[in-house]
Amino acid sequence: MRRFAILALLLPIAAWGSTIDELKALLEQTTTARAKFAQRVLDKNLKMLQQATGTMQFARPGKFRWQYDKPYEQVIVSDGARVWLYDKDLNQVTVRRFDRVLGSSPAALLAGSNDIEKSYILTATGRQEGLDWLEAVPRTQDTGFEKIRLGFGKAGLEAMELRDAFGQVTVLKFSTIERNAPLSPEVFRFTPPAGADVIRE
Repeated sequence: MRRFAILALLLPIAAWGSTIDELKALLEQTTTARAKFAQRVLDKNLKMLQQATGTMQFARPGKFRWQYDKPYEQVIVSDGARVWLYDKDLNQVTVRRFDRVLGSSPAALLAGSNDIEKSYILTATGRQEGLDWLEAVPRTQDTGFEKIRLGFGKAGLEAMELRDAFGQVTVLKFSTIERNAPLSPEVFRFTPPAGADVIRE
């Protein structure tokens, strides 16, 4: 699957600041959210590798739909028990157990347990480029990410930066964020298209 798939697990939030206590309070009080996003992937020299745009929706705990519209179509859906990653161009679906996908991944930071400090060391790092930043460093080495930065502005969580073990940086910018909006249960259900290659992990 393309690199974008893991970013299905990043769930935007809104209307709060960047302190650790505020983030915890936000996780406790946010049940659903939806937003648009723009994504860039940069190499270790900050050269552009990939760009994408799309939309996301989530319902805590564990349900989400992350959809890439450009440059190609890809959908990632979780019903809280399983996660489907569908690549339209490849006509391929990868199915994984929800608990295996999350672990200590970025999703656990925003969509998993409220007790996020079990999985991450959190540090408020101050204001940069008009946003207040919070840094999350995984306590274990099996996440694929060295650190995650969350940037908060007037609209809430407006940006995320993820640095992986190879030095690549994934930058997400969120817009049109709606917090605690009513979402249909159908949003979090997925049936593989006829003829699709289904891989179960």
